[in-house]
Amino acid sequence: EVQLQASGGGLVQPGGSLRLSCSASGFTFEDYALGWFRQVPGKEREGIACIKNSGGTYYADSVKGRFTISRDNAKNTVYLQMNSLKPEDTAVYYCAADPTCGPPYDYWGQGTQVTVSS
Repeated sequence: EVQLQASGGGLVQPGGSLRLSCSASGFTFEDYALGWFRQVPGKEREGIACIKNSGGTYYADSVKGRFTISRDNAKNTVYLQMNSLKPEDTAVYYCAADPTCGPPYDYWGQGTQVTVSS
């Protein structure tokens, strides 16, 4: 059974940092690209970062320079380091897996809430 478990969300002040983690099981992790998405109620889901199995990374313009995606194949985990957070980063964040950074993505995890507020 494929599982993707995101964690690390919470409440942070503007300008602060958070690191999200997503642990995976049930598929060959090192063969897959891993992506992070976010969604605000009433808006479309936004793809914000992806890391390929080669280590190549892609970022949406909205997070470029502030967020960093990384992976640890030994731990079957992908991370999203979020710095200089803004109120508009408030969303539910999801991780997903695909052979080639999608779309579409093969596997999805449950979300973790990130709230940026003073």
